[in-house]
Amino acid sequence: MERTANILIVDDESGFCELIQGILVKEGYKVDTATSSYEGLNLLRQNTYDIVYADLKMPEINGLDLLKAIKEIDENIIVLIITGYGTIETAVEAMKHGAYDYITKPFQKDEIKKVTRKAWDKKQLIDEMLYLQQEIDKRYCFENIIGKSRVMQNLFEIIKKAAETKSTVLIQGESGTGKELIARAIHYNSPRKRKRLVTINTSALQDTLLESELFGHVKGAFTGAYTTKKGLFEIADGGTLFLDEIGDISPNIQIKLLRALQEREFMPVGGTTPIHVDVRLIAATNKDLYKAVQEGTFRNDLFYRLKVITMNIPPLRERKEDIPLFAAHFLKKYTQESKKEIETISPQALELLMGYDWPGNVRELENTIEAAVALETGKVITSKYLYLNKWKGYSMQPLEIENKIPTFQAAKRLFERDYIVNALKRCEGNIAQAARETGIIRPNLYEKIKRYGIRIEDYKK
Repeated sequence: MERTANILIVDDESGFCELIQGILVKEGYKVDTATSSYEGLNLLRQNTYDIVYADLKMPEINGLDLLKAIKEIDENIIVLIITGYGTIETAVEAMKHGAYDYITKPFQKDEIKKVTRKAWDKKQLIDEMLYLQQEIDKRYCFENIIGKSRVMQNLFEIIKKAAETKSTVLIQGESGTGKELIARAIHYNSPRKRKRLVTINTSALQDTLLESELFGHVKGAFTGAYTTKKGLFEIADGGTLFLDEIGDISPNIQIKLLRALQEREFMPVGGTTPIHVDVRLIAATNKDLYKAVQEGTFRNDLFYRLKVITMNIPPLRERKEDIPLFAAHFLKKYTQESKKEIETISPQALELLMGYDWPGNVRELENTIEAAVALETGKVITSKYLYLNKWKGYSMQPLEIENKIPTFQAAKRLFERDYIVNALKRCEGNIAQAARETGIIRPNLYEKIKRYGIRIEDYKK
């Protein structure tokens, strides 16, 4: 059943309170009344209300002070002001201080119904936004970053301290180690968490498209620029911009990014007026940027601008004591999603997981557990459903394990990963060529490579 609004009417005229109460109760709302400001405030402290109708002229407390007191009790309550024609200017002033709307005496029944419905819609939207924010806060709280190894515990301390600052952060680590998860944890535990976190994989776009995506463009800047478009730097103003695979950007983009970091401003493509922004930058890479600087493929000045705070995430093979934690976490996640009653992982299966080197790191482990959950029919994950060596080769043979056919979705995922691995082998790790030959557009191919924990560098010669 849909929740109905709890409404409080505060007016020193009891007859007026009863009149509005009668109208709103017939509309299905729960309504309490108070004939003095003090009585109303006491009810607000004792109960939870969504909407408050408050008379602007009360004997004890004036309307603006009552509004302030209501907001101090609960800033998310929707306040509707009741006013006479002679005090409309004061009602408008109250709206500037947080009131949602006002009604004037005398009023029409339909007006009360309409204003109340709008206020209730607004309150439900606020509640939904608060719920989503709480879910985000829970999902990206520091406690959800898994790892008991000493190196990860040390990293957690750096992450917590970095979140409190506005300094630029450089996260380094192999593909699949969880760089984006750490970037999100930093943002959602920082003073900027109520502002946007904007993310982009810089290696998924060609140079000209990336410039337009980051800095925006003005109308007519190039063929096809029919409208002015904001760039991600402008969209992230006040929040955080996460640039993944920063080591792949071209020298041209490096120069423009350096200026944006130094000056806190940028020029849109085709523009003539710089745009100033307040953006925190978090960058990530699976490359050795110091080596790239030595080789002359990455700017030295940009490198030092990025590495104000540096975090190095070790590969999973160097912190194998974390594997049982990750495996248990992913087992719980996918059994809940699939509504299966799988209770644990067998000792033999766990030994197999501990002995594997995980070239795709945590993401590969997650995919492995997801597939095992999809295929398992008992209450324990056994080693027969852990396809750890399968990824080393390419096979398009029909998939049948011990006379049991896996679900279509599980088989599809296994085939898709094998297909992409084979394409990368044939193209020697050349993403552009693999995209052309497979017919998968580049951003989508990058997304699939990331999802399946595939290391592009393993196929480059």
